[in-house]
Amino acid sequence: MSPAEAPGAEGGEYARGPVRPGGLLDVLGVASVVLDTEGRIVLWSPQAEELFGYTAQEALGQYAARLMVHERHIQLVGKLFADVMSTGQSWAGGFPIRHKDGSTHLVEFRNMRLMDDHGEVYALGLAADQSTVRRLEQDVALSERMVRQSPMGLAVFDTQLRYVSVNPALEKINGLPAAEHVGRPLREVLPQWDTDALEATARRVLDTGVPVIDDVLVGRTPADPDTDHTWAVSLYRLEDAMGNVLGVACSLLDITEQHRASLEAEAARRRLAVVADASARIGTTLDLERTARELAEVAVPELADLAAVDLLDAVVAGRPSTLGPSEAAVIRAFALHPDDETDAVRAADPPGRIARYAPDRLVTECVRTGEAVLVAQVKDEDLPRIAGSPEAAVLLGRAGLHSYLAVPLIARGEVLGALDLKRTRNPAPFDEDDVLLARELAARAAVQIDNARWYQNARNTALTLQRSLLPGHPPVTTGLEVASRYQPAGATSEVGGDWFDVIPLEGGRTALVVGDVMGSGISAAATMGRLRTATTTLAALGLDPALLLEHLDKTTSALDHSIATCVYAVHDPYLRQCRIANAGHLPPARVRPGHPPELLDLPTGVPLGVGGVEFSTVTVDFEPGDELVFYTDGLVETRRNSLDERLDFLLSLLDDPTRPLEEVCDLLLRTLHHPDNHDDVALLIARAHELP
Repeated sequence: MSPAEAPGAEGGEYARGPVRPGGLLDVLGVASVVLDTEGRIVLWSPQAEELFGYTAQEALGQYAARLMVHERHIQLVGKLFADVMSTGQSWAGGFPIRHKDGSTHLVEFRNMRLMDDHGEVYALGLAADQSTVRRLEQDVALSERMVRQSPMGLAVFDTQLRYVSVNPALEKINGLPAAEHVGRPLREVLPQWDTDALEATARRVLDTGVPVIDDVLVGRTPADPDTDHTWAVSLYRLEDAMGNVLGVACSLLDITEQHRASLEAEAARRRLAVVADASARIGTTLDLERTARELAEVAVPELADLAAVDLLDAVVAGRPSTLGPSEAAVIRAFALHPDDETDAVRAADPPGRIARYAPDRLVTECVRTGEAVLVAQVKDEDLPRIAGSPEAAVLLGRAGLHSYLAVPLIARGEVLGALDLKRTRNPAPFDEDDVLLARELAARAAVQIDNARWYQNARNTALTLQRSLLPGHPPVTTGLEVASRYQPAGATSEVGGDWFDVIPLEGGRTALVVGDVMGSGISAAATMGRLRTATTTLAALGLDPALLLEHLDKTTSALDHSIATCVYAVHDPYLRQCRIANAGHLPPARVRPGHPPELLDLPTGVPLGVGGVEFSTVTVDFEPGDELVFYTDGLVETRRNSLDERLDFLLSLLDDPTRPLEEVCDLLLRTLHHPDNHDDVALLIARAHELP
């Protein structure tokens, strides 16, 4: 085929005029040399001049052996030349050649006999630099081995985007042998793919030369026609050594599992983000209605289109509630989000309404069993069991409710109510991952709701008494982050006397109390309860810590020979100080950023109930970021180690002032408290933070 007949790249037509050179011969720089029967050079190509250094004028007519071969090799070369000329058999191999500049080059030869139309015989020598030949051979071998053994599907398309070649991996992926690929366009081989988009991308690569790396496509192949697979597709323009465009190379990698794992990881990240959001947004106050509303707001729209928080009416009133199989659930609606005028919202109970749900209702089943209830695909017959009334069922059907989930709100082993979730606009049904996320939200929120519930009950009781004595309302306490733990003694059936309290005071101050009634059993617990009540009452009077302990000492003396240790601190966030008094208790530890942990140097004082000894108040700095760690002796005392050693060990564990307080509590209990310790543990940690 002459250059003018070479096929062009556009539309299958033929190019007119010369075509740019290209191909392996140009990469090799193959030199051509023709010798007559006597070994004289009669033809000398430009490549020969590049390879051997002699111009045509210098080489033509010369004996090739004398011009290019070292004298010690002339006899061998003469024999090889004679054999080719006499037998007509070609000779191939590498041979050292003398360059014009005197250097020696290893050259790869292909020598053969030629005959013209007059019967004259000539010798044709094709030569190339041996290092170039070897490098190209290695590249070809490596490429061929990599292509055949690669687990990735590899294909070459011509400029018309027809298959030129495919490797075994792509044969397996597509479920077709190579012969059924070659010459066919992509849409014929993979009719179930979006081939228009892929071909458009390939043409852009052909036009621009800019590769496309790991473009994600989803489709099916004849090898697995019933399953969608996710593929990472990369496209590269192929050019020869002279820059002529040959086509497009394509690599195809099945990343279905990785893609699925990525989606699952993204879903997990989303769940963690929702949980983190819930931790920050739920329980900002001890107001029950606001806490319920915060839970509903967190759930929408990340988890549901409509969220309702409903509590058992008995639980709200402070009574235990257990439902039998045939009992209806009396439920008080506390929160609904969003609160727009849609059919789904109109079908729900508005906050404040108390409704009786029959035993067959799904929300009743949820609060009775304490288990999540999932209806992934809601059918018409499910609506009456979801809705509170026939009218509500009609509204839910009109709203397009297609998926429903209810999870129980459980705190401290008691079912408080349910988080009710509905999807009307989000087309995806609830799945098991959504159930896990809803349970996590419900578990976190239930504790806050329970705290708010008990606080509200206690507050209502306290306000009844307070209103008869004092006007006004105490300010909201600020400035502290608190974490606490109570670990019962090894004999879990035994009641201990350790306690802790966090008591909001006037002026934004907070009282922190940890105490330990000596002894165990009902008597110790009863004494502990009385002391806690007395402490709370005295704290409300705003007494100096030392004076408060003096009053508490008198109270303890009157409780049938009871003795207790106690440390009482009052935190003032505005002065950034704590005023602390101690009654025979172990000293608190203070942790400050940039300082080693330390035990506060406090007057030890005598235990409560001894009587006749004054207590002292010590003021210590308590800046934002500082921590105070209060604990009872059950945390640090053991029979094997001295108390000083154990206190040093405690301080060594408080080496990170940025560690979350909940983690600090778990770390101290896990590391310090021995399972065989027959004393209970009360632990209270407070960290100061900046005022808003």
